[in-house]
Amino acid sequence: PLALGLYTVNAVYGDTITMPCRLEVPDGLMFGKWKYEMPNGSPVFIAFRSSTKKNVQYDDVPDYKDRLSLSENYTLSIKNARISDEKRFVCMLVTEDDVSEEPTIVKVFKQPSQPEILHQADFLETEKLQMLGECVARDSYPEGNVTWYKNGRILQPVEGVAVINLQKIVNKSTGLFTMTSSLQYMPTKEDANAKFSCIVTYYGPSGQKTIQSEPVVFDVRYPTEKVTIQVLPRSTTIKEGDNITLKCSGNGNPPPQEFLFYIPGETEGIRSSDTYSMTDVRRNATGEYKCSLTDKSMMDSTTITVHYLDLQLTPSGEVTKQIGEALPVSCTISSSRNATVFWIKDNTRMQTSPSFSSLQYQDAGNYICATTLQEVEGLQKRKTLKLIVEGKPQIKMTKKTNTNKMSKTIVCHVEGFPKPAVQWTVTGSGSIINKAKETKYVNGRFSSKIVIAPEENVTLTCIAENQLERTVTSLNVSAISIPEYDEPEDRNDDNSEKVNDQAKLIVGIVVGLLLAALVAGVVYWLYVKKSKTASKHVDKDLGNIEENKKLEENNHKSET
Repeated sequence: PLALGLYTVNAVYGDTITMPCRLEVPDGLMFGKWKYEMPNGSPVFIAFRSSTKKNVQYDDVPDYKDRLSLSENYTLSIKNARISDEKRFVCMLVTEDDVSEEPTIVKVFKQPSQPEILHQADFLETEKLQMLGECVARDSYPEGNVTWYKNGRILQPVEGVAVINLQKIVNKSTGLFTMTSSLQYMPTKEDANAKFSCIVTYYGPSGQKTIQSEPVVFDVRYPTEKVTIQVLPRSTTIKEGDNITLKCSGNGNPPPQEFLFYIPGETEGIRSSDTYSMTDVRRNATGEYKCSLTDKSMMDSTTITVHYLDLQLTPSGEVTKQIGEALPVSCTISSSRNATVFWIKDNTRMQTSPSFSSLQYQDAGNYICATTLQEVEGLQKRKTLKLIVEGKPQIKMTKKTNTNKMSKTIVCHVEGFPKPAVQWTVTGSGSIINKAKETKYVNGRFSSKIVIAPEENVTLTCIAENQLERTVTSLNVSAISIPEYDEPEDRNDDNSEKVNDQAKLIVGIVVGLLLAALVAGVVYWLYVKKSKTASKHVDKDLGNIEENKKLEENNHKSET
């Protein structure tokens, strides 16, 4: 590189400066020397090398003591480059007849340290011009320049808004510069998260370069302009029993720490922190809630609706009624919104509401009237009715001959609740029959059955007894040789159908015979009547009385 047409060597501060002697070595060279020129132009010799004796001598110059090195080709090296090394050095080659000189300019560069923002403000306030901080970049050569940035954009000086002052101080012992740029700034609310930084621009051996500081974010303070109230937790619905918290906030920085809360029915505000809690709220907590700053300058409001659901079941709990009685049942609700009601009996949802005009055993069970508000999560109510239908034992006895005609089945059909206990006895002997089989007890009904093969007619007694009454019914049973069927409505098997078909056939034959006999009798009567008329004509014609008598006798015999 050339400076003003002269050869220039660019060196980095602290590194070694290497300056070649750019002269051709002439014939008859005696020695070579290096010198530098003082500002007033006077020379200072610093190094000598003989071409014949090959020895090197360095002049006693304090600034270059132990820093110089002169090679055989007369290249001069200076260790630990300093700012003071920026001089005009000259290489001299001397012969007996001539002295040749070639100057070299030395430039030294020093990169500054990374800039730092010092003396930072603890916070910034809107509408107030104050010192934000100082950007400091140390030990630069040559001197550099400092530029402020906000959010990556250059911050231009604006009177009363952004005031920038740059100072450059040189260290007399080292010759290095320290640049300090102070920034006074008036922030706005939008600067709350702004990133401030500074960049130092400097020159190095290869040209212009920059170094950026770490960004800094300042706490920007501004007054509250709006107050907001909200309900926590942020649920769309509130129901009785919930715990809620009112939270009041201001958009200032720092935010207000105290507020006034206004509760429905209260004329004066309640002073509190930014929250006000209410536990186990009831429906009377519905209303408009407000909060304001303590000076009442700003206010916000919200409306809270506490949803409720009441259910009344009449009757409820355990209810005992007698069979055949009427039982009016009502399930009424009161709610903050339309609610749905449904009934459940013994874990099965019912299609309609229960209505009992005449209670039956199958009406007994556990009833649940349930209701829910679908829009309000968790708001549901239910009440239970345990209905007990009691009845005295009722008995109906039936008998039938089994298909094998070797035994008879006697059944005692029992109704009643609580479930009656059944006992079989033989009337007369009083003996108890213990081989009865019972069907399942369903809806207050069951059957007790015995199978017997009586050799003679007997009377069986069925006794059913519960806490309400003792009922006794007897039934005469013929000997096994005499078939008995007094339960046709219960015969649904093939054998019963065959017996019915045989009975119908017998009845048909008997009816047919009777009709045939009746027709024969009518024909015979007509015949006899005609015969009597013929006999009278014979008497008149023949006049034979004896023959008429004989004919009458014969007719009489025929009639007999």
